Amino acid sequence: MRITYIIFIISLFILFYNYIGYGLLLWVIVRIKRMLVRTAPAPAPPYEPDVTLVVAAYNEEGIITAKIENTLALDYPAHKRHLLFITDGSTDATPQIISRYPELQLLHTDKRGGKTAALNRAMEQVQTPYVIFCDANTLLNKDAIRNIVKHYADETVGGVAGEKKVISDDSSGAAATEGIYWKYESYLKKLDAELYSVVGAAGELFSIRTALFQPVEEEVILDDFVISLRINLKGYRIAYAPDAYAMETPSDNIAEEHKRKIRISAGGFQSIVMLRALLNFFRFPVVSFQYISHRVLRWTLSPLSLLLLLVTNIMLVIYPGGWLFYAFLLIQVMGYAAAFIGYSLAERNIKISIFYIPFYFLFMNIAVYQGFYRYLTNTQSAAWEKAKRSKI
Repeated sequence: MRITYIIFIISLFILFYNYIGYGLLLWVIVRIKRMLVRTAPAPAPPYEPDVTLVVAAYNEEGIITAKIENTLALDYPAHKRHLLFITDGSTDATPQIISRYPELQLLHTDKRGGKTAALNRAMEQVQTPYVIFCDANTLLNKDAIRNIVKHYADETVGGVAGEKKVISDDSSGAAATEGIYWKYESYLKKLDAELYSVVGAAGELFSIRTALFQPVEEEVILDDFVISLRINLKGYRIAYAPDAYAMETPSDNIAEEHKRKIRISAGGFQSIVMLRALLNFFRFPVVSFQYISHRVLRWTLSPLSLLLLLVTNIMLVIYPGGWLFYAFLLIQVMGYAAAFIGYSLAERNIKISIFYIPFYFLFMNIAVYQGFYRYLTNTQSAAWEKAKRSKI
């Protein structure tokens, strides 16, 4: 039972560290850094370099007009911004709608090669020193471009991660839960960036120096993640711009969200293999610490620890280990029961946060197992998998 006890403690530690402990440790390190480095930033002059905004759109005729109008309304000199929309594989009216606007450059081919292939093709047309990527189903705040490019005044910055905001008129359920998750992720990004670098940008809104772009293999699932972390491999950091944000609605239902999470998980395992150089603490001490703590553990040891924690806890109760193990098992059982209730309610489109939050946490970890299976069997396509989003 000694081995069982050790596995129980290690599993508990990994889960705590990954979801809570890393954030606390990061907060402490950043506070210490602030005390040691007390330099007030000098006011920066307006920085308005030429920039290209690349929007990848696949069958987005329902929202593309709103996206175009939002893009044209962005506060940035028109002669310094280039707007490029790529619609490869779209079979609806998306390309035709975009072609009505002479201010936009449209790239389209009937062949559906996936988002990664589309971005590679789009980058061949980019002539500006900086490029911003954003999704077609998101709307940007008016100052998004300005608030991104100002970070490039720092030569150590190779890319900039914008903010993702989940919006909905629903104050509970999927919207609230996904919103809480992204608020926590945003806080971690802020601390990560203050320590050194954001670890992987979200595809909804991120930017890079054009010269640092490396064509991405077409089989890559998480193009945004790989592109941004390859910037780190080149010795640059990814800055964080919370005042540049992309707004989108949550997934239309739990099935759509589940499909998205499985795809992300499969892409996560693929990325870990492709970016294995970042696991070398001796070469990238700070980035490796951030990358493993924030990303790798969440896709590998944490889901496994969740299962081992339950199994070892049951074993320690069967072979008496004290009242503490009984209490901890009771807490776990209550958590799983709440998750099951949350699932049952969500199936009937009834979403109560107190039950939905444990369900959301559990189903994210289950999706990792499913994503791992798809990665091993090579059954996860890199092509666009357009998820249905709820409407406001």
